[in-house]
Amino acid sequence: MPDSIFELAHQLAQAGKPFVLATVVWREQPTSAHVGARAIVQPDGSITGWVGGSCTQPVVVREALRVLREGGDPFLLRLGSPEVGVLRRDVRVFPMTCTSGGALDIYMEPHLPQPRLLLIGDSPVLAALHALAGVLDFTVIPLSQADISQFAPDERTYILVASHGEYDEDALEQALRSPACYVGMVASHRRAGAVRDYLRGSGLEEAQIARLKAPAGLDIGATTPQEIAASILAELVQVRRRGTLTPSPAPASQDAGQIQEGKSEGGLEIRATILPETALDPVCGMIVEIATARHRSTYEGREFYFCCPACKRLFERNPQEYLVEQQER
Repeated sequence: MPDSIFELAHQLAQAGKPFVLATVVWREQPTSAHVGARAIVQPDGSITGWVGGSCTQPVVVREALRVLREGGDPFLLRLGSPEVGVLRRDVRVFPMTCTSGGALDIYMEPHLPQPRLLLIGDSPVLAALHALAGVLDFTVIPLSQADISQFAPDERTYILVASHGEYDEDALEQALRSPACYVGMVASHRRAGAVRDYLRGSGLEEAQIARLKAPAGLDIGATTPQEIAASILAELVQVRRRGTLTPSPAPASQDAGQIQEGKSEGGLEIRATILPETALDPVCGMIVEIATARHRSTYEGREFYFCCPACKRLFERNPQEYLVEQQER
C-alpha cells in the first residue's frame, strides 16, 4: 500500500471523517488493477489511489457512497461475470463486459466514526441512556448546560434534551438550528406543544420545528425511566439505519444508478451524499457518469453514454439491437 494511502486513512480516522477503503483481492486478466491495489473513497465521491479504470471506478465509488450513506459491514464487490473465479456468499456482482475483459474482486471496508449522543440535562431517563448507549456504539456526551456550540453538531450527532424545563427551550433552539440528524426531548405531549409554540416565537421555521421529536422514543408502552430510555435508543437506531423516523421506506429509485434523498413525515432530512447523475452504457451495461462522459451518441432524440469508443461504435452500427437487450435486463 502506498504511504499516501496509509497517511490519508490515518488523517481521516483521526479527524473522525468517514471513508471506504477498497482493496483488490482477486483478479482475472486482463485488468488494469493488480491484487493489493487500494483506493480510498470519501463522502464527496473523491477517490485517492487506484483499483481500476473507467469500467471499475464508477461502480466502486457508487457502492462506497451507498455504504457511507446507509452504514453496514465490509463486503466483497465482484466486477465481471459471476461464472469466473469463486463466487462467495453475500457478494455484490456487477457485470464488466468492456472490450478489455477480465474480472475483479474488491473488498470494500467502510470506516465510519461513532455517532455522538449529546444528553442535555439531568434526569433518570438520561442516566439510563448514558449507561446503555455505549453498547450500541454511541459516543455519549453528558451536558448540564444549554450551550452546545463547543461540540459543533454535525450530521452524525444525536441530541436529546431533558432538563425538566430549566433550559429545554434554549438547548432545543440551538439544536434545531444545527445539522444534527436527530433532536429529541423527554416531555409530555402538552409540554412539547408549549415548547414548539416558544420556538415559533423565537423565529424558527416550521421545517426546523418539525424536526423535533417530542415526546422522544418509539411508542412501546414504556413507563419506567429504563423502559423510556430503551424506546429512545430504538428510535436512534432507526434513524441511524434508515435515515428516517418513519416505517421502513420502499427502496429508493435506482434507475440509472441514482440514489435519492428524502424527508420523513416529521420533516427530518435524510442527509445523504447524492451521486453524480449517471447512465447505463447500453452495450456493456457499465455505469457512466454523464457529466464527464467522453463518448456520447444521439438516437431518436435520446442521449446515450458509453464507457469507451468501442461500445459507442457497436451501438451506432445497430442501436435497436442494444436497446432491446437493455429492456430485457
